Amino acid sequence: MKNTSLPISTSEKRRFLEILEGFKEARILVIGDFILDQFVWGSVKRISPEAPVPVVKVERESYMPGGSLNVANNIRSLKGQVFPCGVVGRDLFGRMLVKVMRQQGIETGGVVYDPMRPTSLKTRVIAHSQQVVRFDREKTDDVSQTDLHKILKFVRENIRQMDVVILEDYGKGVMQPFLLREIVRLAKKFKKPVLVDPKEKHFVYYQGVTCITPNRSEAYIGYERTHKSFYKTPELETVGWGLMKKLKLDSVLVTLGEDGMALFEKNKKLTRIPTAAREVYDVSGAGDTVIATLALALAAGAKMQEAAKISNLAAGIVVGKLGTATVAPEELEEAVRKA
Repeated sequence: MKNTSLPISTSEKRRFLEILEGFKEARILVIGDFILDQFVWGSVKRISPEAPVPVVKVERESYMPGGSLNVANNIRSLKGQVFPCGVVGRDLFGRMLVKVMRQQGIETGGVVYDPMRPTSLKTRVIAHSQQVVRFDREKTDDVSQTDLHKILKFVRENIRQMDVVILEDYGKGVMQPFLLREIVRLAKKFKKPVLVDPKEKHFVYYQGVTCITPNRSEAYIGYERTHKSFYKTPELETVGWGLMKKLKLDSVLVTLGEDGMALFEKNKKLTRIPTAAREVYDVSGAGDTVIATLALALAAGAKMQEAAKISNLAAGIVVGKLGTATVAPEELEEAVRKA
């Protein structure tokens, strides 16, 4: 099959704006790893006399919902209705995370508390708009069977009212084969699309989902893991079609950084989508923006190719911001008009 790279026509822009109007009616279920993102903001004026490292004078700190909650925050920012489900510890950071969720207007009914598990925390130190260092405090082994059954209970109680299900895999212990199988089974029963932001080591888990959204590196590693081995580095087309066939997917959307996106769909040609980014300051969370916007567009009645193009525009906005940022509806509408 030949590759196609389709520009956005005037009629498509009108169609995209109609889809954006439907975002506020969308109901998205997000299951995945909850993380609290801490940002330490400061300035650097000297090098430490103890070691060749900058001394950051701390000026302020801020907290944001991270991991799968960054996807939820993106959905909320674009006026969609989001229902996240994940695990936090009964600790200070867990309380802070739930407080931040409430401050951001994110539903907290799907929070599963585990007194035996610490809340995942990522701390980023930023000086003069540059990330100096990041350090993580977390436990990444599998969450307990008790936690999984609580997550499934939440899914069973809510999936009928949802339009799309997102599985956000950050490799922190939530995504396990049993959970994936049950969620995919329920989603198929109620005819709900399932989108997965994958983790390289878990590709074999994603059998039968609607779409996965790996970046280039994840796609190649996932292909290697699902196909065991190959003698030479394959072309991107081989990777995309190979993942679709091996995992029995309807589509694969590979994000390619400055090269845009590549959309593989069952019984269709490969669609290449040029990047919409004009300036890139920080790619943190760009994948979260892609899958959040993709889900909203599908929930609003978009076809997969339309949804991918809209999510590409959203990603082009968010990489121009510092930190795990979100996109406002007005920004996305403007991006559509200017595309």
